[in-house]
Amino acid sequence: MAAAARGVLLLSLLVLLLNATFCSGDTYRRQLSLELNPGLNSSVSPLPPGINLVHIRSLGDGDTLHFLLCNQGPPTLLIVHTNSTSSSVQVDWPAFLSGNNSGSLRVEPENSVLHSNALVLVRLWEYDDLNDTADPQTVPPSSFLPPYELSRFQWGPLNSSTLDPQGPGGPEARLCGGDGSPAFSQGELCLQLSTFGSGGRAAGWPGLLHSANSSQLGFWLQGVRPRADRARFLLELQGLGRPHGPGRVEVRRSIDDEYSPSIFTVSQWLATPPDQSSPVLGFVQWRPVAYRRPQPEFSDTTPCHHSAPAAVEAAASGLGPAFYGAEAEASGLNISFGQPGEPAYNTTQYLSWTVLAGVGAPPADSFSPLVICIMAVGLGTPLLLLLLGGVFVCVRKHRLAEGQAYRPIN
Repeated sequence: MAAAARGVLLLSLLVLLLNATFCSGDTYRRQLSLELNPGLNSSVSPLPPGINLVHIRSLGDGDTLHFLLCNQGPPTLLIVHTNSTSSSVQVDWPAFLSGNNSGSLRVEPENSVLHSNALVLVRLWEYDDLNDTADPQTVPPSSFLPPYELSRFQWGPLNSSTLDPQGPGGPEARLCGGDGSPAFSQGELCLQLSTFGSGGRAAGWPGLLHSANSSQLGFWLQGVRPRADRARFLLELQGLGRPHGPGRVEVRRSIDDEYSPSIFTVSQWLATPPDQSSPVLGFVQWRPVAYRRPQPEFSDTTPCHHSAPAAVEAAASGLGPAFYGAEAEASGLNISFGQPGEPAYNTTQYLSWTVLAGVGAPPADSFSPLVICIMAVGLGTPLLLLLLGGVFVCVRKHRLAEGQAYRPIN
């Protein structure tokens, strides 16, 4: 049995070595830098209170990603991918801040732009789920309360306390605000943009796998007073881009839930050309789960559900028209939170959800090192014991046969 134990140990060490060699993750790296309100001369174009434009530049070996987050109008995350290492963001600030800002933001040289897409958070709906269905489609219209128009929110300033050029994975920016109503007197809605210089996985749930070509946007609602007895929420999103249709949502399944317990699927909203056989241009990806506490336990998880994407009229976003002008095509998708039998928002007055956005194909989860080791040991140990047992039986029989062979007396 000592030989069997040594065999199991050797097998485990071999699995760990193979995993470290072949499953070490994305090794591609980018150089990141952060700037606030690029090119602004505040003496010429003073910013209205609470309006800011964050630009994070992600420089690769032969390309550049530009991540822009703006809270003029509904909050918008714009991602522009260029094939140049010297591309830059140019803003005509007087036009950008005017009511008609079409074409006031450019990435130059313009012929270097490979792809761009924008994610717009349009409004937050609250409804009274009296029948505990957690399904906005079955709730009577009278149960919906006036929506929170995110374009009308007053946002806090972006400064050293809300900007982190040296975040865990790369530069980060946080926006928090409210609409000034009594519901927000003790609460706020926050967005946090995180960027990454290399592939990896964010700490904490839902532990989305990211690459250097993606960014993460966290959304949370905290301390906002519910207006209904059983309040549930629905977040209305829009995707903006050059004309290519509303895209499609895919749901991928896995047997590995190590980084997001009990969640075995990932949903991804893909921007694809009309020719479905062409490569994916951009994506928005999320785990279908939200959380009811800032430091959640398993009992604080709640599922979320998405609608089918559909062509819609583009929201009056400051960043969208500024970059796309009249060429932008919008598609809408709703995310609803909760399921029947679970506590409503009223119990904790907290709700958080995380989404990944980037260019190219979305990161694909594979089996984690822990699962690989468990599977290898679980499947390999019985085979190894059978092999060692067979060798032991053969050796034993051979020795017995030698002991029973004929030997001469002399």
